[in-house]
Amino acid sequence: MLVLPDTFNGAHGRVIIGLAARHRLPAVYPFPALAAAGGLMSYGIDQIDQYRRLASYVDRILKGGKPGDLPVQNPTKFQLVINLKTAKALGITVAPSLLGVADEVIE
Repeated sequence: MLVLPDTFNGAHGRVIIGLAARHRLPAVYPFPALAAAGGLMSYGIDQIDQYRRLASYVDRILKGGKPGDLPVQNPTKFQLVINLKTAKALGITVAPSLLGVADEVIE
């Protein structure tokens, strides 16, 4: 199951994690905190990098730049977090090649 960022507000993330676990559904979440809270894995933008990049835009605007003149930027950094506890509970073996490229592995 792929959980998109639009699908939850606040506590819904934990509800989705609980339902996925109860129904033994492997799920990928958009935020690392949800993998840490018991989700199988997360893959999404590096939010800290996004905030750093946002700060440069704020700086340019405060120095007189026009927001409409600033280029639109897409995310450039992404994070993969894998929760091996959840994988074990679901009976899933995660390939070593996938573990090798993960930014964080929760054991």
